[in-house]
Amino acid sequence: MRRAAACVCLTLASLLGLPAAAREPRYTVLRIDTRSQPLALYWDDERGRPFHRFKTLDAWLQARGQHLRLAMNAGMFEPDYSPVGLFVADGRERAPLNLRDGAGNFYLKPNGVFLLDRDGRPRVVEASRYPGLAPGVRLATQSGPLLVAGGRIHPALDPQSRSRHRRNGIGVKGDEVIWAISDDKVSLHEFARYFREELGCQDALYLDGTLSSLYAPQLKRADRRGKLGPILAVTEPLE
Repeated sequence: MRRAAACVCLTLASLLGLPAAAREPRYTVLRIDTRSQPLALYWDDERGRPFHRFKTLDAWLQARGQHLRLAMNAGMFEPDYSPVGLFVADGRERAPLNLRDGAGNFYLKPNGVFLLDRDGRPRVVEASRYPGLAPGVRLATQSGPLLVAGGRIHPALDPQSRSRHRRNGIGVKGDEVIWAISDDKVSLHEFARYFREELGCQDALYLDGTLSSLYAPQLKRADRRGKLGPILAVTEPLE
């Protein structure tokens, strides 16, 4: 199995040691080729107990002959840690598409769905388009807002916004899935612009904010910022 190419994206300002006020936000980026590194979604075990943490999921996987290679939180969740919106794992829909109106980032329309279609190709689509794509979908998670759609940044994202948090999201380029997590606090507009202009993603989806967490042993990352709901992962057999 080909290893996921991982890069820590540092700006020139940070490399030159400029003051924090002059430094652009930093991001950690993972690029995953879905042709050789299949993705999986997790939420709870066979007894309905949420995994919450990467360490717990890894232990569960190891008891089944697999282990966690990479992982990232994969969407917003309810107080019981169940997904707020659509959740499809191994071709089985466990939580339905949520097209309701409401408050908060998830409901900032249009929101979106990250999915692997019947051919295993990754896509980020507007949530309202999902029903036409649902047959044969292998994996899907819904979140919001849709940061970039067809190369356009979500119209409701304010370039002057003072709401800044650590954030994570997902974009697609052909068969490549791109995970990004900000190492500094950023606005949603900054995050969307980063996906479009720096990562070259025509479609990208916001996943979450304050709890944004990454598991990437090769980068010495095993974040523990709180209990998680859905988790997106790359696994591989134990050696």
